[in-house]
Amino acid sequence: MPYYRRVGELPHKRHTAFRKPDGGLYAEELMGVEGFSADSALLYHRGLPTAIVDAVAVEEDRGSLTPNHPLKPRAFKTQDLKFGGEADAVTDRRRLFGNNDVTIGFVTATAPSPLYRNAAGDELFYVHGGSATFETIYGRLEVGDGDYVVIPTSCTYRVVPHGEVNLFTLEARGHIGPPKRYLSAKGQFLEHSPYCERDIRGPEEPLLEDGEDVEVLVRHRAGLTRYTYATHPFDVVGWDGCLYPWVFNIDDFEPITGRVHQPPPVHQTFEGPNFVVCSFCPRKVDYHEGAIPVPYNHANVDSDELMFYVRGNYEARKGSGIGIGSLSLHPSGFTHGPQPGAAEASIGAEFFDETAVMVDTFAPLELGEAADASEDPGYAWTWSRRGPKS
Repeated sequence: MPYYRRVGELPHKRHTAFRKPDGGLYAEELMGVEGFSADSALLYHRGLPTAIVDAVAVEEDRGSLTPNHPLKPRAFKTQDLKFGGEADAVTDRRRLFGNNDVTIGFVTATAPSPLYRNAAGDELFYVHGGSATFETIYGRLEVGDGDYVVIPTSCTYRVVPHGEVNLFTLEARGHIGPPKRYLSAKGQFLEHSPYCERDIRGPEEPLLEDGEDVEVLVRHRAGLTRYTYATHPFDVVGWDGCLYPWVFNIDDFEPITGRVHQPPPVHQTFEGPNFVVCSFCPRKVDYHEGAIPVPYNHANVDSDELMFYVRGNYEARKGSGIGIGSLSLHPSGFTHGPQPGAAEASIGAEFFDETAVMVDTFAPLELGEAADASEDPGYAWTWSRRGPKS
């Protein structure tokens, strides 16, 4: 994270004795990335964060990934995905897409998740309706519609829905953060950034729970392990640093516009290992007298482009069956653009009321079981308005 936060009780100097009321030492934990050479946080536990009493391998079957072959544009409807019974935000995620860099999923959660830690990479959630509490070792985060939630690698957390919450999920094999071009050499957001520190929410007070023999499900590069800890991991009395979970709402993204159509990088919100995330928000559109506000046909030759439509009316996709909750996948190797008639219809428009989350990956996205369960098979033919002859 690009700026320092301090929460709870801390000693004056790091790595010095910090004592409990009974005279014993709090257990200091350094959580850091990139081998002690990048962001970190110091946390002070009542118990030992190393004290486990059991470790058990957990079997998992997310189904296989299938290449996008034959190569074609595709569309999917998350509203068609079913989540039976009491679904939680961790074990009931359904995998839509994936490659070696990122796993993309969706879940409608109605029940608290188990305590969970992803030790293979950062996670990014987009809240598409509903609200929840993210309980973490750093403290609570209250989230609602339009919130992005960034959970750093190896942060233990639990998601507690308030009724029902829809979550679009990204699991990275690495770290997710603001684009480097938005930040100064010292990590401050620069003036040209479409959001800044004032827009970011982090935990504000410690979250303390008691308990013994507490289970935590941990994802690592070899699979899943269920640890049993001697004491509850939510025992941090204070922490400080630049590595912590944080929230940013898409409505606080300030769109960058111009006289003619601006390319997708102006919408970039996050970067991860070999992928980026962009936010398309309601905005004043191109104001040159001859401007065509919808995107031109384009072949993004190095990327697959995945768009999640979350609010409003997406002008370039009208007439294609795309609605709120839909996803479109336009792969590298296929030229894509507005639906027939959309370019002409957009001339003279002054404002677009649309909100979407876009993920561009630099390796092809393969299709998971949830994509198979929610695909609209006619989408590829909406530009020609006729499909293959039977």
